[in-house]
Amino acid sequence: MATIKVKFRSSTVRGKAGVIYYQLCNKQENRQMITDMRIFPHWWNGERRELVVTPENEKIINSYQKRIKTDLATVRRIIRELDSIGDEYTLSDVIGRFRSPKKGKGVLDYLRGEIEFLRENNKFSTSRNYLRTLNSFSSFLDNCDIPLSALDEEVTCQYEKWLSGRGVSKNSSSFYMRNLRAAYNKAVQEQLVEQAFPFLEVYTGIAKTPKRAVSETTILKLQELDLSDSLALALSRDLFLFSYCTRGMAFVDMAYLKKENIGTGVITYCRHKTAQSLTLRIEPCIEEILRRYLSDSSETPYVFPIITDENPDRAYLQYQTGLNYHNQKLKRLGKLIGETLPLSSYTSRHSWATAARNHNIPIAVISAGMGHTSEKTTLIYLDSLDNSLIDNANSGILKDLNSTVSW
Repeated sequence: MATIKVKFRSSTVRGKAGVIYYQLCNKQENRQMITDMRIFPHWWNGERRELVVTPENEKIINSYQKRIKTDLATVRRIIRELDSIGDEYTLSDVIGRFRSPKKGKGVLDYLRGEIEFLRENNKFSTSRNYLRTLNSFSSFLDNCDIPLSALDEEVTCQYEKWLSGRGVSKNSSSFYMRNLRAAYNKAVQEQLVEQAFPFLEVYTGIAKTPKRAVSETTILKLQELDLSDSLALALSRDLFLFSYCTRGMAFVDMAYLKKENIGTGVITYCRHKTAQSLTLRIEPCIEEILRRYLSDSSETPYVFPIITDENPDRAYLQYQTGLNYHNQKLKRLGKLIGETLPLSSYTSRHSWATAARNHNIPIAVISAGMGHTSEKTTLIYLDSLDNSLIDNANSGILKDLNSTVSW
């Protein structure tokens, strides 16, 4: 009789999540079924071969546990049915029956399933990105779905040309392509389609964008603003400074920051985007902001008055509303201090990265401080080096040669 076990394979890239897979055995045959369930090593108990629930992962792990239970029950039922027939069978027969309900799935249909899965696991931001991609690609296809196997280089190139013809920017086109590629690669992992590398000829990079960082002088001007007559502006100013002071904490992480994340002299939180756990020291400028909001006697578990509801769906809507309102107020703050660059929730993050670079902090340290899994991501946040800095560096390199030149 065939057997099935749940196993975990860690990522070869440090800091990235590994994958849950099922190992099937039948006589001398062994097969693996890769899932799209991603977890970090400390979320897995290797001896007991089971998921570990922690405060930071409780919701997603509970969802994974239910899914694994369902998958195991389905596979074992298939094995019992094949055993009862009495004929010889292979693990390919087992896997084929397990996958059969998904065979022939179209690209749009698969995206809809991914969106639902992401929502169930409270990954609302990613699900929203997938929904935008679904709507765009569906318009390109005139709402007529195509099989996953039909998604080839010709289709992606036509889609890119279609986007360009509608005035979609290079970065927005890349955004759709990257989401579509991620969904396609998941389908490959689930053995729903054979990898054909359909995105090799389309642009999936990130083109350089205009400067989004402000100077340290601007940060000081914001800190010194008297906003006692406007609580709304004061909140946005405090959130902007808090983000800057906490190594560029993202707005979503500030919105979901809870009082329980504040320890003795440190803040420990889990990044929503990467699930990476970060700990940072509370500096005086951070403590001053925290004191203003932790003194609130309300029973809300959150530090800042952005989210008040713990229901995931309603909390996410409050976060989106808060983000839009925050960006509106930042535009007003920028005008108050005479800043020509429009301020946004991203500006504080870019500004901290740029200030750290200007203080000669190594890129690797900046990357770790911002919770990036790749230094390539960090470089996107950094402004181009000022030409004068490069010229000064070059003068130092050429000092000896210059000293021999007679004018």
